[in-house]
Amino acid sequence: MSEASHSNAPCAASWDDEGAAAGIVRWLSLAAAPTFAIMALLTAVVGGGPLDPLCSAANASPVGGMVSMYLLMSAFHSAPWLKLISRR
Repeated sequence: MSEASHSNAPCAASWDDEGAAAGIVRWLSLAAAPTFAIMALLTAVVGGGPLDPLCSAANASPVGGMVSMYLLMSAFHSAPWLKLISRR
């Protein structure tokens, strides 16, 4: 493809520069870690759901399964928060 076809893309300018789209992406990246932490807390307090008895491992540990998965996902998505904290 030629460069002319790339420059005619409707969203190319909004994603390349530091505009509104870049700001939205930055704020969305900060939303993942707290969301997963809240999901872990709610799953630990409230429990899974009505289908948990169907799974034999659902009642093995109160802090297992989905809670540990949400905590791990929260830890893996904490990089934007660490960058934000380190800038201050």
